Amino acid sequence: MSPLTEPQFKDVVGRVASGVVVVAGLAHDGPVGFTCQTFASLSLHPTLASFAAGNTGQSWPRVRDANVVGVSVLNDQQGDVARLFATSGADKFARVAWTSAPGGSPWLDGALAHFEGRIVALTTHGDHDVVVLAVDHAVAGSGQPLVYYRSEYRRLA
Repeated sequence: MSPLTEPQFKDVVGRVASGVVVVAGLAHDGPVGFTCQTFASLSLHPTLASFAAGNTGQSWPRVRDANVVGVSVLNDQQGDVARLFATSGADKFARVAWTSAPGGSPWLDGALAHFEGRIVALTTHGDHDVVVLAVDHAVAGSGQPLVYYRSEYRRLA
């Protein structure tokens, strides 16, 4: 068997379906956020969640500095929002409706669910930071999730 190549790894890992979230924080100059598909619950006692953020982007360092992070789980009608927040340099929050979570982080209106928490651990692995959040607030909405599979945003059948 030949050594694993980056294109081969991307092809195979792309077959893992995942939910899509926007991770956001309130920076000194306003809200900032990015699309993420590596969000997961981590622990019930204490209430912890995790996500991975690319450490070469512009948005993550600003969200990280906010320390309080909001996570909006996108619904199957929010593919355009996922694409917007995956774009570098755009004034993303000028184009979406959002509200402040109890701790001040941004939550996107219409999302399927929301979480808010404090960063309690961060480790760097390759080109990503793995982040652990102590979740202080969680709110469920209704609808169906937006799913990312094989480099496309999709709906559940």
